[in-house]
Amino acid sequence: MSDEVNPSDLDDDELDRVLAELEAEEAEVSRLRRKLHDRLASFPNEVAQQQEQEVSKKRRELHVQIDSLRAERSKRREELAEGDDA
Repeated sequence: MSDEVNPSDLDDDELDRVLAELEAEEAEVSRLRRKLHDRLASFPNEVAQQQEQEVSKKRRELHVQIDSLRAERSKRREELAEGDDA
């Protein structure tokens, strides 16, 4: 998934779908990162260190995208709730 998505361009269903895809990708990246940390703890080496840095960067990028989508979803829910109160 990992292409940057403008949350406001998505309808509610698309937003939920993209968010779920990014969360699944983040979980896989986090799993890989943990494996690299374990490898580095028992056998430190430059190749694994470089891989860990790349995976960590990818994980941070995913978190930014996920946070953006979650913020958009929350904003929409608040607007919907405010509309129901009116």
